Amino acid sequence: MKRSLGGKTVVHPAPAFVIGTYDKNGRPNAATVAWGGICCSNPPCISISLRKATYTYENIMEKKAFTVNIPSERYVKEVDFFGVYSGRDRDKFLETGLTPVRATTVDAPYIEEFPFILECSLLHFIDLGLHTQFIGEIKDLKADESVILKNNLIDIEMVRPIIYAPELRKYFSLGKFLGDAFSSGKKLSKNKS
Repeated sequence: MKRSLGGKTVVHPAPAFVIGTYDKNGRPNAATVAWGGICCSNPPCISISLRKATYTYENIMEKKAFTVNIPSERYVKEVDFFGVYSGRDRDKFLETGLTPVRATTVDAPYIEEFPFILECSLLHFIDLGLHTQFIGEIKDLKADESVILKNNLIDIEMVRPIIYAPELRKYFSLGKFLGDAFSSGKKLSKNKS
């Protein structure tokens, strides 16, 4: 029997996305978010949710653009730093030593050291209550050669992304390979056609 814990914002794991934006003066900022994920395949879109009080919220509303940066596990301290401090008060790139690079398709910076990034233009935003959900149309995906497979797909084992357990407030690394999608489940089929 399962015990009821009430309505909670818990899904394990959550992503550790770092959102890149420019403010109204063109100063780059980075902020860690866990509320997000792919939400449409055509057009290719990703969603993130932010509180209205955040600097990144202001920047996205101003520039109508953002990047989603996927950090590898070696950057866990920087990812946490980006989520702890506000860009209103700190130059996060100066303090972490990471490099902002101007995106080529949208008015937002990405982080050079992270293995892959998504350049997004703001398509929709929805006021949900404490958070606003931003839907970004993915205009380009840029990746380091070292994480691209021969078929132009991203190798998750080479990226080694950070995953987050929101309720526990802990970061984790990727686990072991379990099986192939769209074929592992077929082994349970009674009809072996």
